[in-house]
Amino acid sequence: MARLGRTPYRPSPLMDIEAFIERFEKGLEAMEPLPLAYARRRYDRLCASFAPPDPVGMTRIDDQVAGTKVRRFRPARARSGSVIYLHGGGFTLGSLESHHGIAANLAERLGREVVSVDYPLAPEHRFDTMVVACQRVIDTVRPVGVMGDSAGARLALEVCHSSLSGLVYPPVNGLNLDTLGPDAPLLSRQDVLALAPLCPALSSAIPTPRPRGPVEVLSVEHDPLTAPLIQEIVRWRRAGGDIGDRVAPGMVHAALHAHDTLWNMKHAWQDFCQACRRHLDEG
Repeated sequence: MARLGRTPYRPSPLMDIEAFIERFEKGLEAMEPLPLAYARRRYDRLCASFAPPDPVGMTRIDDQVAGTKVRRFRPARARSGSVIYLHGGGFTLGSLESHHGIAANLAERLGREVVSVDYPLAPEHRFDTMVVACQRVIDTVRPVGVMGDSAGARLALEVCHSSLSGLVYPPVNGLNLDTLGPDAPLLSRQDVLALAPLCPALSSAIPTPRPRGPVEVLSVEHDPLTAPLIQEIVRWRRAGGDIGDRVAPGMVHAALHAHDTLWNMKHAWQDFCQACRRHLDEG
């Protein structure tokens, strides 16, 4: 069923990064004693609490593609071509609800339909099952771009496509205590290393495969994933990759949820989306 965003957009009051960290940390702490199913719902509500209203005229349709639930976001004036969005959440959390605000805003900024994918999660499913589900959606939709944040950005690196890749703080290969940056609020080095059993390639010494098409990357200053990501970007460029990147100063992992209220994240997200849109418009 299609739903139309009718709430007039009013800019949200700006939030400082310390307030965001405190609020998000409290939300994560409240999840710790809960069974996974309840923790997932709590995570969805936590992330959604930072989202602005849907842009005016945005149509939302819950659908199923190749056996996987998706949510289609179509702006009032959409150009041809769809973009796939793969949500973050450490491969165990996240859904269409947790990243609704991000996907809706992305659709508005790109001026194209965004198809958000509710791929299967661990521990119920293996990493290769996640990749297969995402690949089937991509093969069916035939998007002009594949984008994602965190774990979803890693999945965007795993699937086969030659279109634009839009990556927000993706974990790359070769992650260990020597390559990771320092601990940061909301994501420690140990948090990152705990992902390796869920995505074995993260601890592999084999370099991360370079996407075939153009790549735009958004990372944040305070995140142990940023240092190895920057090294990977250097390697991709040396191999001839068309890579654009920017780092949001003062920001932390998960700050994308507050892209409407954190000043530096808002501007970095806007720059990232504008760069992605240029690629798409140029075809």
